[in-house]
Amino acid sequence: MAFTHGSKAVLKIHDGTSLRDVTAYLTSTGLPADRDMAETSVLSNVDKQFIPGLTGRTIPLEGNGDPTVDGYLSTLLGDSTARAFEYYPAGEPVGATKPKYSGNYFLASYESSTPVDAPWTFSAELQVTGAVTRAVA
Repeated sequence: MAFTHGSKAVLKIHDGTSLRDVTAYLTSTGLPADRDMAETSVLSNVDKQFIPGLTGRTIPLEGNGDPTVDGYLSTLLGDSTARAFEYYPAGEPVGATKPKYSGNYFLASYESSTPVDAPWTFSAELQVTGAVTRAVA
């Protein structure tokens, strides 16, 4: 079993101009998923019953503030065009079998924070729209 350190992850997002590697600005990211569960319980049930529904994903971002990444993200907040992303949780493939997730997103939120006693940081959330493709390269 091959384990990979989280620092090897790579995230690329299309910023309206090109696919940009934003990894150097990030301190944390991921690709959590959730699935809607529709309740189908009826009066005679003792326990709740459900059927699975739609799956959704987001990509949370946290990182160090920088004018470059701020330029990428601040312009995307008002954009109504879905943009592409590529996420490599074990790092970019270099002759190995590492997963790559890709799909499209909208920037759902962006926050820039500048406390007096800490460095400039940012957080953002990308809302994935449509299917996510998993490939191994």
